[in-house]
Amino acid sequence: MKIRGFRSEDAAVLAQIFHAAVHGVSARDYSPEQCAAWSPEPAPAEVWQGRAGDGRFVFVAVNAADQPQGFIELERDGHIDCFYCHPDVAGTGVGLALYQQLEAQARDLGLSSLYVEASEAAKRFLTRKGFTDEGRREIERRGVGLHNYRMTKALS
Repeated sequence: MKIRGFRSEDAAVLAQIFHAAVHGVSARDYSPEQCAAWSPEPAPAEVWQGRAGDGRFVFVAVNAADQPQGFIELERDGHIDCFYCHPDVAGTGVGLALYQQLEAQARDLGLSSLYVEASEAAKRFLTRKGFTDEGRREIERRGVGLHNYRMTKALS
């Protein structure tokens, strides 16, 4: 497994990974109705292409055949926007490798902290990486209530 930067040909696969993660990994903590509101279908590749072109860093974990398995996004202000792994690789170290790349990039940028709105699964992972839970947030997607957690980590 290798971590590399986003390539335009990754866009459709990242959309699939996001959708699969919401309905696989996150389904352990959220109801089917909540998962359907969160990701009713994979977004068009153009959406992911646009995100990658807005100045954020998008790191992609790929297997030996250079097929994406997961991804993480770092905005220039320290915000972690997306962090998803395909359910087939969840718990195998892919997420850890992605996070380590993101934190190294944040340090290289001279950022003093990171912040995120974390799902239940991401909260468990990020707590082990030194993030502090600053409180549960109630949000709504497509008329359905969901929740996440505001979390921060100081970089020293």
